[in-house]
Amino acid sequence: MNLADDARIYILDTNVIMYDYRCIYSFKENNVVIPITVLEEIDKFKKGNEMINYNVREFSRELDTLLGDSLMTDGIRLDGGGFVSIETNLKKDKFLSETLIDDSPDHRILSVAYNLSKKHGQKRVVLVTKDINLRIKAKGIGVLAEDYLTGKIKDLDKLYTGKNLFEDVPDEIIDSLYEKKMINLSETPVDFEPFPNEYFILRNDRKSILGAYNSSSKAMRLVERKSAYGIQPRNAEQTFSLDALINQDVQLATLSGKAGTGKTLMALAAALEVRKYYSQILLARPIIPLSNKDIGFLPGDVKSKIDPYMQPLFDNLSVIQNQYSSDSKEYAKITELLNNEKLLIIPLAFIRGRSLSKFYFIIDEAQNLTPHEVKTIITRAGEGTKVVFTGDPHQIDTPYLDSRSNGLTYLIDKMKGQEIYANVTLEKGVRSPLAELASNLL
Repeated sequence: MNLADDARIYILDTNVIMYDYRCIYSFKENNVVIPITVLEEIDKFKKGNEMINYNVREFSRELDTLLGDSLMTDGIRLDGGGFVSIETNLKKDKFLSETLIDDSPDHRILSVAYNLSKKHGQKRVVLVTKDINLRIKAKGIGVLAEDYLTGKIKDLDKLYTGKNLFEDVPDEIIDSLYEKKMINLSETPVDFEPFPNEYFILRNDRKSILGAYNSSSKAMRLVERKSAYGIQPRNAEQTFSLDALINQDVQLATLSGKAGTGKTLMALAAALEVRKYYSQILLARPIIPLSNKDIGFLPGDVKSKIDPYMQPLFDNLSVIQNQYSSDSKEYAKITELLNNEKLLIIPLAFIRGRSLSKFYFIIDEAQNLTPHEVKTIITRAGEGTKVVFTGDPHQIDTPYLDSRSNGLTYLIDKMKGQEIYANVTLEKGVRSPLAELASNLL
């Protein structure tokens, strides 16, 4: 097995490939080792419509292209200078035999890491896995282990929120913004240049006003409290959200926050409000399979399989529709949009391969997506399409993602500062005092 001299040796676990099929290119001049067990594992996931299935198929194709007519045991040189190779040494010495009793895939991968560590030195070999328990096991047998860090932000506490609060603002500044609708940034208490479409609450003991930074004119514009298809914002955060969601200059928006803050409701109401600018409203959310089984394992036809997963989106639509009487034109319009499929609620996997032009595209529960999945979705956007991601980075429902490595967090961190992007972090619950108390304390 060829190895770059003195470079580190990174051994990849199966879940790293499921997370990022281009992971072998993330280690610069260092060496990448794929245990033969990992190839056996990904073979089980090559069929299916979920992103993990797509990733393992793409990884196999990538590896096959790199390999060509060469033998993988010799190692294939990467552009960064290191090598990628397959390791088949699964042998256990007396220590491993007594320690790792079960013959599981995880233990075979640990055996590879342990054997390479003994051969090349403990400080040179690192097992890379998104499985916390496997990292602990590795360290328990004397093997260095770490999470896959590509796509993982450094400090969640410093994640861009898209909003600011300034207190004790003089009356004349608030009055000026009310009167002129837009004032130079130098006339405000803001002593830094904000990101494009960043939001502000300016207030004192008597007055308050909401503003947003317009980067093209380097000015702060007034953000007025407006309703969207009958939905009234209940706080400043929801007002900011509707402003970003309705603004035609904002082509990409993210709403993050805990359950009950109104993220999905605001997005759907805004889409209905501006529907005349778009050919279709598309609402989608990822289906989180149970025990790695996709919806094909559930009984019934496709509709009965996916309806339970999509029900929260229908619930939000019902809230909007039921504001109106059943004989009103607003109520009838929503029914018409659904019947004509101008308003479509589908699983996220169903959009793969489509090019979306003039769509208002809302992706709910985006914290359950990987950074690569988010990139794939955005690159589907054609001319005139607006893409909105909503989710709670702290409520992860899928294995091997966390609050720092999920696609929503990654998107917010990478997109801040772009002219066509806006983010609002919602913190105030609006469901009920009970729901707010449970969200904060439990």
